Amino acid sequence: MKILQETQQLIKDNIRDYGMYIALFVIMLTFNMMTDGTFMSSRNISNLLDSAGYIAVLAVGMTLVIVIRHIDLSVGYVAGFLGAIAAILLMQQGLSIYLVIPIILALGIIIGLANGFLIAQLGIPAFVASLAGMLIFRGALLKVTEGTGTIIVQNEVFNALGNGFIPSLGMVNARHLLTIIIGVLGVLFFVYSELKTRHDKVKYNFDVISVPIFAVKLTLISLIIAYITWILAGYNGFSWTLMIVLFVTIVYHFISNKTVLGRQIYAVGSNPEAAHLSGINVKKITYLVMGSMSMLAALSGILYTARLQSATTTAGMLFELDAIAAAYVGGVSSAGGVGKVTGAIIGAIVMASLTNGMNLLGVGISYQYMIRGGVLAGAVIFDVLTRKRGK
Repeated sequence: MKILQETQQLIKDNIRDYGMYIALFVIMLTFNMMTDGTFMSSRNISNLLDSAGYIAVLAVGMTLVIVIRHIDLSVGYVAGFLGAIAAILLMQQGLSIYLVIPIILALGIIIGLANGFLIAQLGIPAFVASLAGMLIFRGALLKVTEGTGTIIVQNEVFNALGNGFIPSLGMVNARHLLTIIIGVLGVLFFVYSELKTRHDKVKYNFDVISVPIFAVKLTLISLIIAYITWILAGYNGFSWTLMIVLFVTIVYHFISNKTVLGRQIYAVGSNPEAAHLSGINVKKITYLVMGSMSMLAALSGILYTARLQSATTTAGMLFELDAIAAAYVGGVSSAGGVGKVTGAIIGAIVMASLTNGMNLLGVGISYQYMIRGGVLAGAVIFDVLTRKRGK
């Protein structure tokens, strides 16, 4: 009885975090049943995760932007524009991919810092500043693709970022060996990280959940990681897109949870005035977050261009809305100060799962937009209700 009560209290205290995982589980189970197992096939899950990759990268950055109470509407066309610039540098200027990628990421940072200047120094609302940026880069994308319309990218290394898979060390029971090894290492890293976090909390007399509940949590999440790894190993293994998304997630999760900078970002989001009075440079945080956002937009543009193997005039259209939707579905609060980058990844997968599942079922595009809009509205309503309950 005590364990049951503790479990209920744990879920109640962490409903924002656990809710999205439950929703994803229900969505996947429902679509898998309705498609007679096609949804959870190795090929479909691999395609689903790859198609969510460039939005997931944007959603990570957008989460931190919303956490500090801002928004960035320019990221979609920044991604499309910089993706086109990458294609031009590769195909028309003949530059090496190992030079092009750093250049594109650096351009992304510069664009983000310009946004930060407008917001932090000039006091222009982020909505207006980024809306201006969206129009500017929409025009810039049309300009650089003018005449050709589509720039074909014929670079195998670059295109592998969007369509390629990590090499195999062999096959075990028709499964990709290197993918299985990475999955096992991922489980071990997760378990070690959780044990260390728990040990540190106990050391400093913070409240922790009981050992049985902690063991259940470790077991369930480890099984989920192992199961997804097993599914992907049955196709071509982990894609390079997925590896990049995992890398971005790990880096930003560490920054937001384990560093002083991360604590300052959440402090600014919770109360900018109090953060300023406590000695935090709010303008600096704004610069860093906006610069980071556009750098991730540049990376998203690279992934999208590589996936299509071309740069098009429509690249980046509605990316910003998909990223915002993923961030909110993933648990970021509209009031600022609350949100996790891991939640943004789950949010991106939820939205991609809805689209993928409805496509498999042959649902019309008009209904798809309405259903996705309903899910987004539900996520915001959930945020508002849980904040009211917390008060």
